[in-house]
Amino acid sequence: MLVSRSARLADLTTLGVGGPVERLVEVGTEDELVSAVRDADDAGRPLLLLGGGSNIVAPDDGWAGDVVAVRTRGLRYRSTARAVEVEVQAGEVWDDLVAATVAEGLAGTEALAGIPGSTGATPVQNVGAYGQEVAQTITAVRVFDRAARRQRVLRPADLGFAYRDSRLKQHPGDLVVLTVTFALVPGRWSRPVGYAELAAKLDLQVGETAPLADVRAAVLELRRGKGMVWDPADPDSRSAGSFFTNPVVPASAAVEGCPSWPAGQGRVKLSAAWLVQHAGFDRGTREGRVGISSKHTLAITTEPGATAEELLAFAEKVVTGVQERFGVTLVPEPTAVRP
Repeated sequence: MLVSRSARLADLTTLGVGGPVERLVEVGTEDELVSAVRDADDAGRPLLLLGGGSNIVAPDDGWAGDVVAVRTRGLRYRSTARAVEVEVQAGEVWDDLVAATVAEGLAGTEALAGIPGSTGATPVQNVGAYGQEVAQTITAVRVFDRAARRQRVLRPADLGFAYRDSRLKQHPGDLVVLTVTFALVPGRWSRPVGYAELAAKLDLQVGETAPLADVRAAVLELRRGKGMVWDPADPDSRSAGSFFTNPVVPASAAVEGCPSWPAGQGRVKLSAAWLVQHAGFDRGTREGRVGISSKHTLAITTEPGATAEELLAFAEKVVTGVQERFGVTLVPEPTAVRP
């Protein structure tokens, strides 16, 4: 366990905003993680858990308490009758896990390559991309319950997965993710490719399969072209990835011309990127040190020195513009942390 009093949230997040941290605690083992959480709770210090820092807008005032940076690592494999279960420590870098499972010949996460952040954050957001989401493969999430002061194992029925949502997200901070277990399918071929853009990239029809390594490589190429792979040398990757979720609306409220997909129960999912662009916020639109990525209209990027106040004001301007133009309300995907 490493404790520091000179850190800034801007240096710990991909958006690069946020003020000083009163006490940064970096933990490398599960026991250290639980101990750090208990210590903060026992002392009554405010606690912020931080993985890869890729899905938060950190406050300009910083954090007057403990920021626990989760750096736990490790994978454990177990074969079952139909799958291979992989129990993963919360601090494991997500794309490292995808690379490892593809190399092992295990299908189920290959289309989620290149997403920044840690594994422990994936069930919170029900992370998804290119036709896959983690709810399709997660079988268990082991957590530390701060109120009960004990560990619990949550199954999919307990997690309430929905589009970019879960019960963990709805009750932030109550449960600390320790490990996530995935059930993956042995074999060198992917699950059926369910996203048209990815299928076209692989020269497939939607529903066909391809070698796992080819799918991962194609996803990484697509994401890099959109600035969606974290790279300190690429200013377009100074973002939280997609800043808004695709809105789900009644089919009767679909926007003419906007790409949409069936979402069940008489609803459709609209393309947030299309809505942002057609509300007047095209690629490269900027105000001061924040603005729309030059590579993808769904990412908001920052320049060095940007503040959370600037970023959130610009995001609100986009929300207002889309609402006024189309009558659709966009919902931010990253969490705006309040001090």
